[in-house]
Amino acid sequence: MKSLKLVLLVLMVAALTAVVVQNQAPWPVRFLWMSGEMPGIILLFLTTAAGFIMGITVTLMMKRDNKQ
Repeated sequence: MKSLKLVLLVLMVAALTAVVVQNQAPWPVRFLWMSGEMPGIILLFLTTAAGFIMGITVTLMMKRDNKQ
């Protein structure tokens, strides 16, 4: 089991490294009245973090409603 976890960890690190290396070019970004450019990896990280936070928030709200 430890070797399987190690292999999965190595594969995830390799995939993350590939994503970082391939997404260093600036991407155009527009949000409401603002516009600009940012590296693709930062944009990917921000959108992933926002989705994660929204998922946790919805889950916590649903748990709180079920207790009442």
